[in-house]
Amino acid sequence: MSYYHRTYQIGLGGRLTPGVKYLLVANVIVYILQLVFRAPMLRLFGLSSFMVLHNLAIWQFVSYMFLHGGFFHIFFNMFVLWIFGSEVERAWGTKPFLKYYFITGIGAGICSFLFSLSMHTITIGASGAIYGVMLAFAMMYPDRIITLLLFLIIPISMKAKHLVTLMAVISIFSGITNLFGGSDGVAHFAHLGGMLVGYLYLKSDWRLTAAKEYLRRKLKMWQLKSEIHRIEHFQNLQRQVDQILDKINEVGYENLTEKEKKILEEASNFFTREGGKE
Repeated sequence: MSYYHRTYQIGLGGRLTPGVKYLLVANVIVYILQLVFRAPMLRLFGLSSFMVLHNLAIWQFVSYMFLHGGFFHIFFNMFVLWIFGSEVERAWGTKPFLKYYFITGIGAGICSFLFSLSMHTITIGASGAIYGVMLAFAMMYPDRIITLLLFLIIPISMKAKHLVTLMAVISIFSGITNLFGGSDGVAHFAHLGGMLVGYLYLKSDWRLTAAKEYLRRKLKMWQLKSEIHRIEHFQNLQRQVDQILDKINEVGYENLTEKEKKILEEASNFFTREGGKE
């Protein structure tokens, strides 16, 4: 993965990528089931700190991502997933994208859980993972221009990095407000958790990639130096052998010194070894 600094209008996500398609289908199917079995679905699969602590319902850290609070909740989440997720998946591939999606979603759930231990609330929705996907998009394409329709009428354009920063600031402010008595029914700390986990994951991944590249360059440099040393040794040995052969022609092998005989033996072993490599 790497940073890209391109600026142009974002389209409508383009053709559905496999991972995004799987997530869309799964969310829609679960939403339909949720309409039929509303209360049981919410109780069993929504993220509840009470259920996690008293019934060890750890599956809820995954299942809550597929439940939604209404048509517009799932519609906007899936729309944003299509827009940004398709772009990210095309750059990374399906498996890395899905891995990242679930890591950020679970991270968002853990963050929401920690901030709701004393509250009898249930967290649902893919928003935490979606925020993570948007962060990944902004880190890859920070200067790409995003055009939003404020109130579905007024177009507002800004760079991806500014949009994500604005969303983070709004989530922080709204989350703190909710902690001190406000309540807008939105899991703002889940949004922040998705972005935070996504940021840490991507930075560590890029650092790991950079470390691998550094080690690869070091290895190539070592191999190059080793090859240069081998060639220099070969040339030096060849010169010594030529001098010794000239001496043999003049005075005979029996008049060679022990050192010269050892050089010939070393040369014989070296040339045999090098010939075997080829």
